[in-house]
Amino acid sequence: MRLLLDESLPSRLRRSLPAHSVKTVVEMGWGGVKNGKLLALACQQFDAFLTADKNLEYQQNRAKLPIAVVVLVSHSNELQHLLPLLPRLEETLAGLQPCGLARVGGS
Repeated sequence: MRLLLDESLPSRLRRSLPAHSVKTVVEMGWGGVKNGKLLALACQQFDAFLTADKNLEYQQNRAKLPIAVVVLVSHSNELQHLLPLLPRLEETLAGLQPCGLARVGGS
């Protein structure tokens, strides 16, 4: 799966997702781009957008964009706190549909 990591996530997280083609927002040259435009750009090249932005689902009309969004919910955005979410993230990605939204972790 082609994944785009938001700026809210550590770029080192990509090393823990070897079964996927992972790029970062900064690597794509999209640093600082607002969420609506960012999702529009991302849907042209990626299957899913991974973020820690818990408000994203309320700010965007995802039905208009053919990209799935996965929100990683953790105590913090530090890699050590995100790594325990990876088994559930992999399960979620396996069943993810375009325009879908999934939350992984948290309550």
